[in-house]
Amino acid sequence: MEEILANLCGTSPEDPLPVWVHGSVGHCFNQLILNVFPHMILALVSACYLGTPRSHVPGHPHRPGWKCRIVASFILTGLPILDIAAAIFQQELGTLYLEVLANGIAMLAWLTHSLALLMLYRSTYGSSRGPAAMVFLVLLPVPALIITLVWYCQNGLAWPHLHAAHICRLSFLCLQLVSLLIYVIGYITPVASRQDFCSINDSWQRKPLITESGIPAPHWQGVAEDGESWLSCFSYAWMNPLMKRGYQWMLNRPQDVYLLPRRLQVARVRDHFYSCWQEKAALSQEEEDTVSSTHPIVTEGDESGEASPSSRSPYDTQKGVQLLSVLHAAFGLRYYSLGLLKLSGSLLGFSGPLLLNLLVSFMESNQEPLSHGVLYALGLFAGSFLGALLRNQFSYEVNKVMLTVRAAVISAIYRKALRVSGSSLARFTIGEIVNFMSTDTDRLVNFCVSFHEVWSLPFQFAITLYLLYQQVGVAFLGGLALALLLVPVNKVIANRIMENNKEMLKHKDTRVKLMTEFLCGMRVIKFYTWERHFSARINACRARELQRLRTIKYLDAMCVYLWAALPVVVSIVIFITYVLLGHQLTATKVFTALALVGMLILPLNNFPWVLNGILEAKVSLDRIQRFLELSDQDLDAYYTTDGPTDPSSALEMHRSSFSWSLDSTRQHLSRGTLQIFIQELAVAKGALVGVVGKVGCGKSSLLAAITGELNRLGGQVYVWDLEQGFGLATQEPWIQFTSVRENILFGRDFDARLYQEVLEACALSDDLSTLPSGDQTEVGENGVTLSGGQKARIALARAVYQEKEIYILDDPLAAVDADVANHLMQKCILGVLKHKTRILCTHRTEFLEKADTLLLMDNGRIVKTGTPSEILPLVEATPKVNEENKRRKNKASRNVSDWWLSHWISSLSQKANTSMRPLSASFPSPQLLLFSLAGLVSRVQLVGIAPSLPNSTLDVNFYLMVYGSIAGANSIFTILRAFLFAYGTIRAATVIHNRLLQRVMKATVTFFDVTPTGRILNRFSSDLYCVDDSLPFILNIFLANVFGLLGMMVMITYGLPWIGLVLLPLAALYFSIQRYYRRTSRELKRLYSLTLSPIYTHFSETLTGLSTIRATRATDRFEAENQLRLEQNQRCLFASNTAMQWLDIRLQMIGVAVVTAIAGIAIIQHQRQLGNPGLVGLSLSYALSVTNLLSALISSFTQTETMMVSVERAEEYTSDIPIEPQEQLIQVAPDWPSQGHVEFQQVVLAYRPGLPNALDGVTFTIYSGEKVGIVGRTGSGKSTIFLALFRMLELRGGRILLDNVDTRSVGLESLRSKLAIIPQDPFLFSGTIRENLDPQGQHTDADLYQVLDQCHLQEVITQMGGLDCELGERGKSLSVGQRQLVCLARALLTQAKVLCIDEATASVDQKTDQLLQQTIRQRFADKTVLTIAHRLNTILDSDRVLVMHGGKVAELDSPVVLSKREDSLFQRLLTRGQQ
Repeated sequence: MEEILANLCGTSPEDPLPVWVHGSVGHCFNQLILNVFPHMILALVSACYLGTPRSHVPGHPHRPGWKCRIVASFILTGLPILDIAAAIFQQELGTLYLEVLANGIAMLAWLTHSLALLMLYRSTYGSSRGPAAMVFLVLLPVPALIITLVWYCQNGLAWPHLHAAHICRLSFLCLQLVSLLIYVIGYITPVASRQDFCSINDSWQRKPLITESGIPAPHWQGVAEDGESWLSCFSYAWMNPLMKRGYQWMLNRPQDVYLLPRRLQVARVRDHFYSCWQEKAALSQEEEDTVSSTHPIVTEGDESGEASPSSRSPYDTQKGVQLLSVLHAAFGLRYYSLGLLKLSGSLLGFSGPLLLNLLVSFMESNQEPLSHGVLYALGLFAGSFLGALLRNQFSYEVNKVMLTVRAAVISAIYRKALRVSGSSLARFTIGEIVNFMSTDTDRLVNFCVSFHEVWSLPFQFAITLYLLYQQVGVAFLGGLALALLLVPVNKVIANRIMENNKEMLKHKDTRVKLMTEFLCGMRVIKFYTWERHFSARINACRARELQRLRTIKYLDAMCVYLWAALPVVVSIVIFITYVLLGHQLTATKVFTALALVGMLILPLNNFPWVLNGILEAKVSLDRIQRFLELSDQDLDAYYTTDGPTDPSSALEMHRSSFSWSLDSTRQHLSRGTLQIFIQELAVAKGALVGVVGKVGCGKSSLLAAITGELNRLGGQVYVWDLEQGFGLATQEPWIQFTSVRENILFGRDFDARLYQEVLEACALSDDLSTLPSGDQTEVGENGVTLSGGQKARIALARAVYQEKEIYILDDPLAAVDADVANHLMQKCILGVLKHKTRILCTHRTEFLEKADTLLLMDNGRIVKTGTPSEILPLVEATPKVNEENKRRKNKASRNVSDWWLSHWISSLSQKANTSMRPLSASFPSPQLLLFSLAGLVSRVQLVGIAPSLPNSTLDVNFYLMVYGSIAGANSIFTILRAFLFAYGTIRAATVIHNRLLQRVMKATVTFFDVTPTGRILNRFSSDLYCVDDSLPFILNIFLANVFGLLGMMVMITYGLPWIGLVLLPLAALYFSIQRYYRRTSRELKRLYSLTLSPIYTHFSETLTGLSTIRATRATDRFEAENQLRLEQNQRCLFASNTAMQWLDIRLQMIGVAVVTAIAGIAIIQHQRQLGNPGLVGLSLSYALSVTNLLSALISSFTQTETMMVSVERAEEYTSDIPIEPQEQLIQVAPDWPSQGHVEFQQVVLAYRPGLPNALDGVTFTIYSGEKVGIVGRTGSGKSTIFLALFRMLELRGGRILLDNVDTRSVGLESLRSKLAIIPQDPFLFSGTIRENLDPQGQHTDADLYQVLDQCHLQEVITQMGGLDCELGERGKSLSVGQRQLVCLARALLTQAKVLCIDEATASVDQKTDQLLQQTIRQRFADKTVLTIAHRLNTILDSDRVLVMHGGKVAELDSPVVLSKREDSLFQRLLTRGQQ
């Protein structure tokens, strides 16, 4: 090597490459290092841009400077050729070969650069300055040119006779500098106008991203990665425009992100996955032909093994198909082949330690030739460079596989949910099913990472052991035994952590479920002043959760401590054993062994967590598999294909029996054990059929049986024109989170005439005029911003707009007043729908006189069929119903111990001059380093522990003692830090939750109306989880990384001070890269979160409205919508993942540069006899891990930043949300109000600032013990009177007196606890009947049974199992009418003087209603009762009637007087009701 250099440079072999000659930089050093290297880098980077695709945007604007740069670049290509020619003529100057080499490389570099500039000029870069890196690299050769110029001037011009060749070369040199100046001027030339600065993505603002058909628009700009050169792919140069947009704050919407590469697009992935599913299904069908007869899911097309996607789901076939085998078939080959990348990367990981070992031994010996040192340095460079590239590509490719698996599984779950039978679906709550799509899918996807770790970790372990054996022989067994001993200990701790984690998650689920109910039933809780009771329940759950968290955190701290101490102890044991066996320690041995011990601990430590990830994935896979195996709704088997017995029939049932559960003997939550049995039923085309019967007799179940939501146990069902589906309006209206218009259109095209007709028929025109944006108003989650009546009418309008032949209407009149009900009946049911077949279920029997037929139901059977005149007199009822282990450590003490070790080794090698060459030694690999970075291993301590054994025992003892003391101090600091951190975590978790809950408990009702429940719930679930667990974990790692990096910089600089020259520019580069990345990364993560919520919201919305979606045959459209939302989210996730790889490869290159620089400096120092092998070993062992540390630092900082958002969000709620006034101006008597005298004086109230007044100057007085009915159109302000009375909303003006006390001066709790209300929405909490009636446990069982009896519920409740029977989610074991009765029973228990009843019996049949009114009159004979009613007959016996109109009091008098007055509104309502 020395000879080659000496021949090339014309120097002596002793010093072939002199840096300094005669007071200036050596010519050879200048040409080879300062000229050749920069040109090589320029060539490589320019080559990355050769594949840049052209811009397809017509009239693409170009910056004028480009042409200057291209011309200058081509001139610079030609000048080196001319220089070579001149050098051949004039040979005195230097050596010809050196000039040819330098100029040849320069010429190639500039040629590559010129071509790259041409490509960039024609791409969308042409409208900007192009990559800034290019101009930076172009300037790198400038110092070499200037030094050469100075050299010429000193040497060449001193000659007596100047040759023409000398002058030519001097001119060429000047021309090169001038061309470079022109190049720079071209780069900085100003641009004409600001909008010329458009980037690769700017055309997206002008072009649609997704065309009408849902196919991505065919512009290359939008598509990631496709069509890029391999260099661009390796360096992620194609990401640069996106990174730039992020840096300029231009990533504001998901549309600003690249489209997915074709291979990852959701539609392609899904189709590929389904075709694999079909193949597997066909195979298992062939294998088990006999099985097909036993499965109820087989549909047409099974014989051929294929079916059209629209007619059936790919899961229809049978339960034999395993999800894992389909994923394996669909994505397996590509995924398994990535193992080769992983293997190569891992093997190259070992090259670092091995070459380091050779380099340190080279430094220890003075006999080895220089060429060996240079080869080791080059090997280090090549190994770390290739290893970085392969590991980076592996991560990137695995991320892509994870994306495809995620898309396939989410699509499969959504598709299954749309097709599964109602009874099967009822086994799961909505929350559980959404969990399959979120948590379970994520766990399953994470398996992709774990699987390759499972085989690679043992492989790394084995190689490390072998290398360790090579270093220290059998001495390694002592340390290994100790490390293995800790594994079971660690396993026990990990098991305990897992058990506690499971328990903690159970408590968390319970708490979140409670919280959900609490938020949904917020009004009820505030009406009844149950806030304290509920917050106590939630706090009790939280306390149990925190108890588990405390255990987890302390166990975790123990784990951290053990792993931090382990490397020190293991290395002490190994080195002591080695010394006792009579061997001598050297720098080579110590550093290599230390590195290997660190590498040994990584697999040991990671393995339990990897296995754990695989087990979690298995559990999630089984859960999803169970869901995918549910039986599908099979309409072909459910409905008969034979024609009807009577051609004029639209619907026929013969001897049909139905059940809510597959197994009719098994009691099911959803509707108790009710079975429906229909002997004969025929509905003629165009008929109006009414279904009547008492509460819980099976009316809604009959309608569900018609639409196919029940299980048919026998008999035949025929429906005319089945493909078209039904127009369905359910009893609890389902409203989507979108505008009113979108809710009504429901995917159909807008037809202005039909739309107007529907609005008119459903009495919505007036309501829309009061909404802020008319029919474009967003209605919020589940329609929270609408009244009950408005929701019911929008749901009805949606059904009518679909223009079906058969309409199934489940009590759409319950929630509206008599006037509107009459309008709906006349204009809609008997108007727009008059030629359709209508099946109407209602308790408002006064509207059924125009029906063609009535069905009277009881206990799941049709008791009698006849005309209205025959059936209506019989309608009476007695209610009787059915029912990464956290690996971190103290960095500072680690650095001290490393330094001590290095000092020790150096002093040893000076005393004992025996330099033994080990067989093969190895230095810390990147993995090891990564691991120590993450904070697990105190590698340095290891180093410190292992002193070499010098001839004097005293020395060994001295060094061992110092090292042991440092290690001991480190150990103490580590355990202190771990436990203090754990303690701090628990404190923070406790305080933040308490503050958050207290504030939300006191929030105003308006806050809950305008804030989606999901958003508030997010604070209590994901944000709190972050505060409890993720944030402390990542913050700990971040702090460890910060101190680790500082320590590392100090140690490297201490070992090799010259490295500072390299570190400073690299630090500046690192700083700019991380700033660039962090800004973009934050935006991409924000966009990912932003696009994730709509997927889950849409899914839970789909599950809630499943019956409507299926009845109207809209499943395909909903699937397409899900696909669109998923595609948006996947784009953001892909961009976010790739940005991380973009950063990673750049940091890896910085790491490679540091390692190479250290190796280079070490060799130079060795040549100058300045090198200290111990210090070089120390520096290099640190430098090898620098990349991972840099990368870990940025990612932990970014994650910490992201996680801190959760704390901000929680804090925002604890300080910013509006709360109800808490002050109490006067203390009222315990028996207040004793009279029940209510007076409103000029009351003005609006729901929110900016909205019109809901009450506008309302004045009236209600005397003690009076019974007053309140009537008026929907939205006239009836319910608002109650809200004002309970101070749910604060008045804008006027005042309300209760027994002559202004309600504003009374504390909220005192006021509300003295009033009783039966609210419009019958809200029940999951739990027992007892908890729902009397959550605070103030009443005896006898009291509870008495009120249940008075509400005609005792028999039902006894059948269900008494007061302690569970009601299910939101009381779903009871029908809507029965839920209203439970709410009435609640009110009967209170001893309040004032009772407010808001539409409490809308879903109850008339007979029961009469009995209830009688009960209320008896129980509240001496109390003041205010009743809002749409059934006017319920308030005809009131003392007075208050008629509201437009937020004002229109009339107030006795019903008799008002009904006789000609012009009275009440009289008009009455006559319409009687019509």
